[in-house]
Amino acid sequence: MQIQVFKFGGASINSGERIKNMAGILQRYAIGPVLVVVSAIGKTTNALEEVLENYLANDPLAVLDSFQKVSDYHFAILDSLFSDKSHPVYGEVTSLFDQLRGYIRKGHLYSQTKPGRDFEYDQIVSFGELFASAIVHHYLVSQGLTCRLFDVRELIRTDATYRDARVDWNTTGRLIQDAVSGWFPDHPGKGAIAITQGFIGCDPAGNTTTLGREGSDFSAAIFAFSLQAREMTIWKDVPGVMNADPKLMPDAVCLDTLSYREVIELAYYGASVIHPKTIKPLENAGIRLRVKSFLHPELEGTVVENIREWKISTPIYILKQNQVLISVSPRDFSFIMEENLSEIFRTLAAFRIKVNVMQNSAISFSICVDNDPHKITPLLSFLQKNYETRYNQGIELYTIRHYTDEAITRITRDRKILMELRSRNTFQVLLDKKNG
Repeated sequence: MQIQVFKFGGASINSGERIKNMAGILQRYAIGPVLVVVSAIGKTTNALEEVLENYLANDPLAVLDSFQKVSDYHFAILDSLFSDKSHPVYGEVTSLFDQLRGYIRKGHLYSQTKPGRDFEYDQIVSFGELFASAIVHHYLVSQGLTCRLFDVRELIRTDATYRDARVDWNTTGRLIQDAVSGWFPDHPGKGAIAITQGFIGCDPAGNTTTLGREGSDFSAAIFAFSLQAREMTIWKDVPGVMNADPKLMPDAVCLDTLSYREVIELAYYGASVIHPKTIKPLENAGIRLRVKSFLHPELEGTVVENIREWKISTPIYILKQNQVLISVSPRDFSFIMEENLSEIFRTLAAFRIKVNVMQNSAISFSICVDNDPHKITPLLSFLQKNYETRYNQGIELYTIRHYTDEAITRITRDRKILMELRSRNTFQVLLDKKNG
């Protein structure tokens, strides 16, 4: 029995019409048993992050307002899908919102020290996927599809590293095999659909964890690996993997094929189309990845597989915005030595900060990182105790894979360059805020 794994992101189910479209895709393209992973609907994750911030700020009125917006959005979608207000989906979604409301009212103990904030994040923001899966499950059943909803917190076991949990692969694989694989033999053939949530898991103590932002891709890969799927498909609002963000470069083109290695490189440098952790389990199991458009499902999309001699002549552009460039140097103008670098990297690891670009000279060391104020502010305070520290905010980091001179000129023309790095296949440049 060969299983397909489909992952639908927030944009693909952000309205009643989109959920109906998703059902049509499953009816047409689900060949054999299918496991479907869904993300939170639309921008629900952002909306729940707002609820979280108001909750942590102990602002009950702001919490109520932001909570109500999330609730109204989901029930409006329900009303567009179900004409019968007594349908069981209303009770199930109401129960989930009651659980979230109860958690917030309970006023769970919160500490400014880690892992307090991250723990609270996972308990609150994870409700987005629970809302989405409940709605999708009931709608697919209403369309005559054979479906079962699995709570991913009973299947993906992780450690307690909140917001970036590490998967216990042995336990997770056993749980998925026992639950999901055991259900499919009783429901064989086209139309048997197992539905679950992306992005979230559960630690040994029973607390909800999350796998990192955009982690639903990774969730799908975990299921594909554990179920020995024949193929995994990510449904996006673009024709496939593009060589640039079409919102920034209207002439962006779809890439027909990519190698596992290339996609890992693109993910490392910040390409948002595929989560960085997604490829490894697929490559290990030899599972083909396909990226397709839910708006035009008839298109072939992009196929990612093990291509040893893969070559490309098209530059691939990756933009990371809202970056911070931090430069440190010893106060006595002595050389930056190995012991200095060792201390700096230990500090970055302690604050769980990923370096996107680094460069050093005799007396200074510079890094470019994402501008997360909850991490950057304490990092700067720590570094300033021992080093002369300067930083620039609002920086853009462009990476060009398979660059050409023309490609470099295209993004650097009339821009102030703060730093650039060049290797055989990759060009990276830090650009100051756009003029004007």
